[in-house]
Amino acid sequence: MTEDQSGATTDGGEDRRDVVVPLRVYKTVTVFSTLIAVACVVGGFVLVDVATDRASAPASEIDVPVAIGGIGLILAGTVVYAFSTRFRTAEMGKSKDDADEPSDNG
Repeated sequence: MTEDQSGATTDGGEDRRDVVVPLRVYKTVTVFSTLIAVACVVGGFVLVDVATDRASAPASEIDVPVAIGGIGLILAGTVVYAFSTRFRTAEMGKSKDDADEPSDNG
């Protein structure tokens, strides 16, 4: 695993950008991104539920803009959570990166 000057790490052809931040920032990002992601996903499902009248409305009565908004909120929550996984502290690392463990441990 190598790291270039931009912070990009490469591991066997995989290019992943990790953002190294202080522990306090990591905790803040983790807490708030999780809260935002959960709120977006729950809100999205509520909107889809309202748009489909608890999945009992016929197809002609579905409120399409509200349903699309709900799906958009679910996707937004997913993106927020996925983005937050890029953050790490300097002390964090993958256990496979440790020299004392074999690389074939899964």
